[in-house]
Order: sequence, then C-alpha cells, then structure tokens
Amino acid sequence: MAVFGLVVLFVAIIAIEVPKLIKEELWREFVVFGVLMLLGMVLSFGLVLNLPLPNPVSALEAVFTPVTQYMDSLLAQ
Repeated sequence: MAVFGLVVLFVAIIAIEVPKLIKEELWREFVVFGVLMLLGMVLSFGLVLNLPLPNPVSALEAVFTPVTQYMDSLLAQ
C-alpha cells in the first residue's frame, strides 16, 4: 500500500512541475528536477521496501580521511 502511495505522490509532483518547466523552456531546471526526483524516488522506494541503503557518512569519510591525514602530516612537521 505504501508503494502505491509513493507512486501517486511522485506522479502528482511530476504532473504539477514538469509542464510548467517545459512551457517556460527551463531545460537546466528540468534536468536538475529530474535528477533530484529520481534520487528521491530511489531512496523513498528503498526505505519503503526495507532495502539496504548506502550511508552518506561512509562516502564522506572515504573522501575526507585522506585529506585529514595529509593535513595532519603537514602540520606535524
């Protein structure tokens, strides 16, 4: 039932926003809207279906751990 509710919600949002973006020829905004909507849909359906979702903190740690180690080595000298 929750999946059906999500589908209805996303279809309603798309039906309201997309015609306005196309009518005003806001192509960049349309692309950004599409990417963010797709990301929101994937995460929402993943939560509803109890799928294992990636933790954003893990990605941040992977990026910033080498940076902090490099900064520590520079400051330790």
